[in-house]
Amino acid sequence: MRQLPEADRDAISIAQDPQFPRWLEQITATGGCSHPVHLSGSTTTLDGKTGEILHHYDTRNEPGERLLVRCRNRRATICPACSRLHAGDTFHLVRAGLLGGKNVPETVCHRPRLFVTLTAPSFGSVHRAGELCRPRRDGGTCEHGRLLGCGALHAPDTQVVGQPLCADCYDYTAHVLWHAHAAKLWDRFVIDVRRRLASSVGLVQSHFAQHARLSFARVAEYQKRAAVHVHAIVRLDGPAGFDDEPPAWGTAELLSDAVRASAGRVLVHTPCSPAVGELALRWGTQVDARPLHANSDGPDDDAVAAYVAKYVTKGASETGAGIDHLLSTWHDIDKAPVSEHVRSLMRTCWRLGGLPEYETLRLRAWAHTLGYRGHILTKSRAYSTTYAALRAERAHHMGHTNMPDAVTERHWRYVGSGHTPGAALIAAGIAEDVGQNRAAALESLRAGGDAV
Repeated sequence: MRQLPEADRDAISIAQDPQFPRWLEQITATGGCSHPVHLSGSTTTLDGKTGEILHHYDTRNEPGERLLVRCRNRRATICPACSRLHAGDTFHLVRAGLLGGKNVPETVCHRPRLFVTLTAPSFGSVHRAGELCRPRRDGGTCEHGRLLGCGALHAPDTQVVGQPLCADCYDYTAHVLWHAHAAKLWDRFVIDVRRRLASSVGLVQSHFAQHARLSFARVAEYQKRAAVHVHAIVRLDGPAGFDDEPPAWGTAELLSDAVRASAGRVLVHTPCSPAVGELALRWGTQVDARPLHANSDGPDDDAVAAYVAKYVTKGASETGAGIDHLLSTWHDIDKAPVSEHVRSLMRTCWRLGGLPEYETLRLRAWAHTLGYRGHILTKSRAYSTTYAALRAERAHHMGHTNMPDAVTERHWRYVGSGHTPGAALIAAGIAEDVGQNRAAALESLRAGGDAV
């Protein structure tokens, strides 16, 4: 008789355990998390006035004497269940800054708002999709003897798309250092937009905060050439943020002009290196700043929020631009399941990371993301709500908040993480069911909206 696979045998063993129903409740509560955190401990809720015990929970009565909680990893390649939850939170966070809600007034939808895209500059010619790649009539070659053009018509999913025409001509050093300074370049961009807005209406630049506030939420996305570009919602508010109307001079046209001018003007200098020199890093020449108008034929606000939320759950490995775990040694780069172009970027990170002048950039620690070390999503404080507030709201909805005048004592410790093969099989099934139920509910909601 053929023996069952290990995962199936383990799943059967788990199902036969007397505490299986409670274990299944825990897995269901995590939404089928792929890599749950195991905690051991207790929580005691006391009446703050009398000291009476109102509620006591202890993991000694749980299966394995532990409680399983979500890993909260945003990457769909690592935990589909938690990434769906993170994408939902991101959608509501971004949407609140566009249309209001979550303690943000609905009037924000009538303020000057832009959907901005900033790209990385060119570091060398790469193969393109959707049109004749790089047609050249002269048929010339570079100094390394490779053709300077390519007349092929590449499909978007062709492996060669995004790869350099000549890897020896490609500026891998500039690519990596641009990634390492991308967050600083964004900061300089925001500061310069504020200054340009102030100057355009005759304000002293240092007084801008007394008249208006620039609010934003941005997400980073890897392109086919493994370079990050930025999508951002930029909104002009009054000095107090979303609770305050912008000044009369604040218009979408004025904001758009400032964004385009600042994108072409700001730069960041790299540390001076005996091996590399000093590089001046800028945004790419492709800049898009589309106004978001309420009740118009422009980009739909919900679609913009969904677009941003989609990219938050994507890791570097899903786009082919890196991997989702740290590299410990140079030899790990050789084993990484990536293209030779991405591997060259990783190696460049490792080599530059060994130079003392780049020590603060921690390029080896971020070699798996090709030197990019910024958060995938960042927002200004006054753009909208926060992830913490959304999680607290969800906990309140599920009845996990404390009672008034209560004092809670918590004693917890970490005891492990992950699943056995059989548990992973069961959790994956639960996660799939949750995903299908959410998709069905969303489809029903859309159908109801169409019917109204």
